[in-house]
Amino acid sequence: MELSSEHNQYKKVLIQYLEENQTIFLTEWNETIKINEIDPYKEKVKENGYGMYALVVRTFRGDLSDDMLTKLAHQVAKERLEANINIGDFLYNINLGRNIIIRNIFGAEIPISYLQEFINAINVHFDTFSYHAVTKYTNLTNELIEEKKSYISENHKDKLAVLGQISSSFVHEFRNPLTAIMGFNKLLKRENPQLKYLDIIDYELNQLNFRITQFLHTSKSDFNEEQREEISVLNLIEEIQELTYANIVDASVNVEIDIYPNFFMTASKDGLKQVFLNLFINSIDALKDKEHPRILKVHSLIEENERIIRISNNGPVIASELIETIFEPFVTTKELGTGIGLYVCKKIIESNDGYMKCQSNEDLTTFSIHFPYDG
Repeated sequence: MELSSEHNQYKKVLIQYLEENQTIFLTEWNETIKINEIDPYKEKVKENGYGMYALVVRTFRGDLSDDMLTKLAHQVAKERLEANINIGDFLYNINLGRNIIIRNIFGAEIPISYLQEFINAINVHFDTFSYHAVTKYTNLTNELIEEKKSYISENHKDKLAVLGQISSSFVHEFRNPLTAIMGFNKLLKRENPQLKYLDIIDYELNQLNFRITQFLHTSKSDFNEEQREEISVLNLIEEIQELTYANIVDASVNVEIDIYPNFFMTASKDGLKQVFLNLFINSIDALKDKEHPRILKVHSLIEENERIIRISNNGPVIASELIETIFEPFVTTKELGTGIGLYVCKKIIESNDGYMKCQSNEDLTTFSIHFPYDG
């Protein structure tokens, strides 16, 4: 009982000392804290400091509840977030107050054995306050980030919806006459097989039709309209090579194909064809401004539980920050690009249970297509 009596006695000494020296402690704290001039809550910073000091005193009086400490911590966290000021300044000010109190209470002439216990209590008080404040600040920050992400997503959907309306009108107005022109060009080829330039006209018409289809796909949520089938990737790549032959020759590109003859993928043939065609054309375009040799590589492999097709070129490196968004609509590396092609490719592959990746360094830029493989 004698020890308990001494304990209570020195606790009263500490409380009295804190109350009598409150002005001195808080003046030192006010003169050394970090407050940003643009902080809309800069006066509240000082007010909260006084509140925190009062709670320290109440800790030793024994009438401080957890709710009181948590309430102030949550209030401060909300103010710090709204002020948009570095949370580091807040933590600095909190620990500054802790250090000022601990450093100065030695003047209360309390025996070190009791003083150490009181210092431990002060540390627990400040640590608990910091924990609640930082946790609340983090939660509020995450909520704000989610709100912004949701807004961006909704805004993005609205843009796609508008684009979809434009695309539908665009496709309707252009596809009908384009189909007629393509049909008459086929008749001309059949009736005049020796006539020059018809192959070039046919290729360019197919390219125009391909671009129109890209705009149409951008507005669709469902890319999985066609039946899947077993596709020989080698045959399909050779077909793409023929379709892009004029571009390959014009750009002096050396195409290297290394695909297993028995390498098959289950997917929509027209969809996969569109993806390969887009990646071929992109690669050729990327190589046009590069010195020779200009190389386009197509490579197949089976790795773990995946069938993978890699289409690579030794053109300019794609910046790392652009790699992260390369498959998003309206993102492009081309001066006159629409930023739609890779987005459509990604959606087509995903609709067939696969996914796409992009890697780029000084040697090669590689777009890889991954499909599941169960062996």
